[in-house]
Amino acid sequence: MVQSASPNAQEQPVNTAAPISTSSDSAQTRFRDSLESLLKPADIQIDGARPWDIQVRNPLFFQRVMAEGSLGLGESYMDGWWDCAALDQFVYRALQADLHLRIERRIAALAESILARIVNFQSPTRSRQVIQKHYDLDAAFFMSFLDPYNQYTCGYFKDSADLNKAQELKLDLICRKLNLSASDRVLDIGCGWGGFSKFAASKYGCHVTGISISDEQIRYAREFCSGLPVEILKCDYRKLKGSFDKVLVCGMLEHVGAKNYRRFMKIVHSVLKPDGIFLLHTIGGNKPQRRPDAWLHKYIFPNYLIPSIPELGSAFRGLFCVEDWHNFGPYYDPTLMAWNENFERAWPQLAPKFDERFRRMWNYYFLCCAGYFRARRSQLWHVVMTKVGRSQPQVRYS
Repeated sequence: MVQSASPNAQEQPVNTAAPISTSSDSAQTRFRDSLESLLKPADIQIDGARPWDIQVRNPLFFQRVMAEGSLGLGESYMDGWWDCAALDQFVYRALQADLHLRIERRIAALAESILARIVNFQSPTRSRQVIQKHYDLDAAFFMSFLDPYNQYTCGYFKDSADLNKAQELKLDLICRKLNLSASDRVLDIGCGWGGFSKFAASKYGCHVTGISISDEQIRYAREFCSGLPVEILKCDYRKLKGSFDKVLVCGMLEHVGAKNYRRFMKIVHSVLKPDGIFLLHTIGGNKPQRRPDAWLHKYIFPNYLIPSIPELGSAFRGLFCVEDWHNFGPYYDPTLMAWNENFERAWPQLAPKFDERFRRMWNYYFLCCAGYFRARRSQLWHVVMTKVGRSQPQVRYS
């Protein structure tokens, strides 16, 4: 499933003060008319009666969105300036009509794109930002909406509509594609809270080494996998050493960045045995992403970038033979909807620790991303690879 440092969301009260200068009623009317015109091709109405129509609570909303694009849209939702009964449907319709391209501030977008080409947003120092802002939240918070194997990536809803079952199916699919056996030494890069490590070690009997740079994830994963042939290490991928039969990267490449893909793949290649198998599970884009969405970058995943097929192809070149490329991106929609449903169900227990703005931020994150995947703007890929030159690889494809 990355951002610049900013105050923790739970420390920010709902903000009803305008972040932009006020303007006359006539100017506000012009902003509203402009937004209505943009929404019309998507069949979205302001203060309409359908689930995907938006209900505006603060008239300054129109100016804020027209001035600040996706950041203003998300922040004004967090601040309670507008609501939508089916936010996922609103986002799906907006994306299908390419409204994000029409509202986007062209000059600012160009400047950010140029900056992204110069600056390595996923340097060792910057890579800590997403950990501090997102992954180092109390593990109990994430467990409130995740499945028993604490999988924070797309489930495999092929044979089940249940989130817990879909995540077990995903984990078993990974194990089968890696052709795991009890004699394998497996490396899990970006191991999260230890879900795959526990599943693979307990179901297949292999030894798993998981690495993370999140202290909170490491603490939880070590306890979660206690008693199993699993070791959880605090280690940046850049410092990896050793030799492994199988390597898994599941939901971590999005935090690596295009400038670092080639180096990342060389490191994986260096620790994978000559006859080993490497499985990459990653969100993928239909085209190269030069800059992250402003709202997701600020509030959820600082400095994230989604890889594209050309970028990955270049990173693999001469190192790996692609044995299988499986897209099950449509399953991210039900995954995110299930997370949001679980989050809402758990909110009464979470509310004493977090404020309403934090709740709306996570609702917005889950539901907007669901609409995004529903519109097929992003995919979820399993890429199974072996080292170039290996003969007759024992690879399974399903």
